[in-house]
Amino acid sequence: MRSQGVDYSDALDLIDRPEEGIYVRAMCDLHEGDLVATIPKHSCLTIKTSGARRLIEAAGLEGYLGLSVALMYEKSLGHESPWFGYLQVLPEREGIPLVWSLEEVDSLLPGTELHKIVKDDKALVYEDWKECILPLLDSDPLELNPYFFGVEQYFAAKSLIASRSFEIDDYHGFGMVPLADLFNHKTGAEDVHFTSLSPHLVPENEAEGNQISDEYENTDDGEQLTPNSQSIRGSSTGSLECSSAIGDDPTVLEMIIVKDVKSGAEVFNTYGLLGNAALLHRYGFTEADNPYDIVNIDLELVLQWSSSLFSSRHSRVRLSMWRRLDYSGCVSQNSEYFEISSNGEPQVELLGLLYVVLLPEEAYWQLDLTVSTTAVNLNEFLTLNLPKQGIISMEKAPERSKDLLLTNSVRSALLSLANIRESLYGSNSMENDIEALKRCCHIRERKFYHSLMLRLSERKILEKLRIYAGAGAQLSSTAKRTSMRKKLKT
Repeated sequence: MRSQGVDYSDALDLIDRPEEGIYVRAMCDLHEGDLVATIPKHSCLTIKTSGARRLIEAAGLEGYLGLSVALMYEKSLGHESPWFGYLQVLPEREGIPLVWSLEEVDSLLPGTELHKIVKDDKALVYEDWKECILPLLDSDPLELNPYFFGVEQYFAAKSLIASRSFEIDDYHGFGMVPLADLFNHKTGAEDVHFTSLSPHLVPENEAEGNQISDEYENTDDGEQLTPNSQSIRGSSTGSLECSSAIGDDPTVLEMIIVKDVKSGAEVFNTYGLLGNAALLHRYGFTEADNPYDIVNIDLELVLQWSSSLFSSRHSRVRLSMWRRLDYSGCVSQNSEYFEISSNGEPQVELLGLLYVVLLPEEAYWQLDLTVSTTAVNLNEFLTLNLPKQGIISMEKAPERSKDLLLTNSVRSALLSLANIRESLYGSNSMENDIEALKRCCHIRERKFYHSLMLRLSERKILEKLRIYAGAGAQLSSTAKRTSMRKKLKT
């Protein structure tokens, strides 16, 4: 690092734990605003700084795909690579599900958010290698060593980039950043911000044709950088004087303490506010009692439930009506789904779909007539004088709007969906998983441990969804009793 101009405080100690990797510890008390490291951008491994830059750009490769080629190329150079020392610190691959065997994926992840996603990922990554990496071996003037560009090496490179790369700026894009990737993650409790000064600064002789501003923007505001995520606005407590040598990128990255850290404590970064599925998918680990956990219920599963009660035509017509009301679920990798939050609360869009599916025929045709004659959107739908419901605006009282949709039949549907979703985990009960987790070693059985943590976190949310649906039923019964007492008194 020192040979590449990376400067870090003696207050940081790099500790190598057997089987767990390196972490950063404070050698003395650190205080908010302390600048603990500066990292020149030319020391980061990016497409722009790699010796394979011309090859990568000539092939039209960008983003993670281009960075993967850069990483594999620098590995192939051995001692001749400027990043040789840095590459020796990296593991051969990161233990994210992408590099698990198909047998491990099928045995450890069934029912979880990641099962289908990881299998799709593996297929897509293989296609990328076949279509974009393999042809380089035949056309490359650099005479690439095939051993370092095989499919296994590409998967390994992708795993390192997924878990360790940072979005540096518009010019460099994503890159591997020495030192910065040694700080471990802690959700919502980071001690250090990784910031970029002058994010749009590029060398004068490179600016033309890259559609990137060549104006120097030295301000005290920086962009906090997190591994493999979009930039998050942060605030740097001080600016850093940069070299302005022509033809060289003078900007640096800074690591700044954002809260006091006691001597001897680990210094944490944060990778964002991510649930366990995202943490395991991107970084290969999970956290206990993660407040950002979610469970997804696929639209296909909802339609499966609907088809078990009604005809296929009924399900199609009601789904069409739901879309006409400007509803839609979340979409990722060509899959539409609904999120259940960590407290067990479903998206209002799911409640809306269940409500429409379960509307009695007469009420449905009244709604259909209204929609056909007026332009009704989501909020306006919730202000309709629905059968046996009051008139309410979602904008003024969103929680009350959810209550309107949470009828007895909708609550029953939520319970059914929770049960169907849980059945995907197989025959083992949640109690079985809890006991297995107690016996599991998170170091020696890392894959098993974190897949269990993910499954348990999801099952706990499904249990909360059942409580949410049941609580609504209890509240409804209480309201009915209160109404009856009022009638008796009058």
